Amino acid sequence: MFDIGVNLTSTQFAKDRDSVVKRAQQAGITGLLLTGTNALESQQAQSLASRRPGYCWSTAGVHPHHAAEWSAETAATLKRLAESEQVVAIGECGLDFNRNISEPEQQVYAFKAQLKLAAELAMPVFLHCREAHDRFLEVLTPWLPALPGAVVHCFTGTQSELEACLAAGLCIGITGWVCDERRGTELRSLMPLIPADRLLLETDAPWLLPRDMRPRPPSRRNEPCFLPHIVQQVAALRGEEAESLGQQCDRNARRLFRLAD
Repeated sequence: MFDIGVNLTSTQFAKDRDSVVKRAQQAGITGLLLTGTNALESQQAQSLASRRPGYCWSTAGVHPHHAAEWSAETAATLKRLAESEQVVAIGECGLDFNRNISEPEQQVYAFKAQLKLAAELAMPVFLHCREAHDRFLEVLTPWLPALPGAVVHCFTGTQSELEACLAAGLCIGITGWVCDERRGTELRSLMPLIPADRLLLETDAPWLLPRDMRPRPPSRRNEPCFLPHIVQQVAALRGEEAESLGQQCDRNARRLFRLAD
């Protein structure tokens, strides 16, 4: 099992990051991809990954919430980070029109700049899309021929949106959202529609603690060690064995991010 979305730079992990990684290893997690969401956190993620070679890697990017921070200096920082062996994707980048913490056109500008960078460096992209599907694909599609791969992280869209993402050749990242009986009902029904070689799994820790976990952790904090619960749930929804699904998703992650087995 490979967790492609871990926000290990979060202050929620400030006191026990080493223990979090150790628990992940003990739970059978074979690798962690640490998410960079702005210039500073991308640097922090790369630094954390460098302490655990062969087990942790990272992304370098600017989340749409931070798009207003985009600058030439930010672009230079991401390019420098991308030269390190730990950084295996550009992102988290994309569009989020749910909250518009950055203005939509600022988001589009930063998104295009990161796609350009990924194309120049021939790197895959780690994508974010929320309530922006049409504009997201409009911006992304022209760059896809120049990109070696892409994953829509934490996919929570509709069937038509899933079909459009798959038609564009994107991989699909699934989180514990699928374990939420309030918000995840439609997403559950989509699990069998994702081709086995396009499915990736993630916790998005410390966010999105699976709602149906029992007993629930006292901290209410999600961790990579809870990925097996998500694997079990997704496997059941797809009518597959959890162990084989976990192994398939591990292979998918290593192929997309070009990691050694």
